[in-house]
Amino acid sequence: MDAGTLSQLRAEHAELESELADPSVHADQDRARKLGRRYAQLSPVIKAHRELEATRSDLEAARELAGEDAAFAAEAEELAARIPGLETKLTELLLPRDPHDGADVLLEVKSGEGGEESALFAGDLLRMYLRYAERHGWKAEVLDGTESDLGGYKDVTVAIKSKASDPEGVWARLKFEGGVHRVQRVPVTESQGRIHTSAAGVLVVPEVEDTEDVGEIPDKDLRIDVYRSSGKGGQSVNTTDSAVRITHLPTGIVVSCQNERSQLQNKARAMMVLRARLLAAAEEEAARQASDARRSQIRTVDRSERVRTYNFPENRISDHRVGYKAHNLEAVLDGELDGVLDALAEADRAERLANSAG
Repeated sequence: MDAGTLSQLRAEHAELESELADPSVHADQDRARKLGRRYAQLSPVIKAHRELEATRSDLEAARELAGEDAAFAAEAEELAARIPGLETKLTELLLPRDPHDGADVLLEVKSGEGGEESALFAGDLLRMYLRYAERHGWKAEVLDGTESDLGGYKDVTVAIKSKASDPEGVWARLKFEGGVHRVQRVPVTESQGRIHTSAAGVLVVPEVEDTEDVGEIPDKDLRIDVYRSSGKGGQSVNTTDSAVRITHLPTGIVVSCQNERSQLQNKARAMMVLRARLLAAAEEEAARQASDARRSQIRTVDRSERVRTYNFPENRISDHRVGYKAHNLEAVLDGELDGVLDALAEADRAERLANSAG
């Protein structure tokens, strides 16, 4: 453990505590939220370090008194046995963090193979994430979506924001959801009762604050189209051209937003999505060029590239990356995702711990 790093973190924690105690800081809600989240992130580290230091101090005192009282010798043994566990806990808390762990996210779900059944499954996944956000007290807002004829989604984009008091952002929890999700069930359109397999793709990107990490996007790089908002089956639900579609010409990335009341609001939302997509694309390219071994999200909706399977006949959810299986599919689709998300987070933690040791 680096004593210098711990000293810097203690100083930062104390400074944050002082700033958050200043009423003027809370006049700027965004700044207060950012400071509060960083404080919440550092608090477990400081608590673990203080506990370790206190245990070491108690051990030293117990050993000094052990010669006079046998009870202190037993206490010293107990304290000595606790220290390795406390050291491991602190080491884990000090592992390098994903720089986006404190970020909110933009989550996209797209139907793929399977036609209308895939669109219905995409709608099921959207509901699953909305319910999970609700369970955690997060704010979720659908920015844009194209519904299918039977009430599913051909594609949908949702912004999910965590509470200021959360030590982690939404990204820390949902970042491994990206990929192809496969469903096995009897479709509502199947009259013979046969089980079909279809898939939907999920993309999760951290939300970018203003122009941070992306920089200004020149107007010449953008093509902006406006159109009327549409509902199920493409029917118009608005009499004004308030929906906005933005094409980033250098990359070909296209984003749209139609859920706000005004064209200006939809444009602002679409630009937020575009910045996040550009940042994700830039980081993915940097990782590729550096031959980075970190997980990359699957961008194509191909059943052979699945990350998770939802099997209705067996009431089973399986995450193929970590070998996780559970027979509580209905609960998972109702937003009880913590089991599989904990397994993914634990696998990532173990990998980072192994890499730091190596």
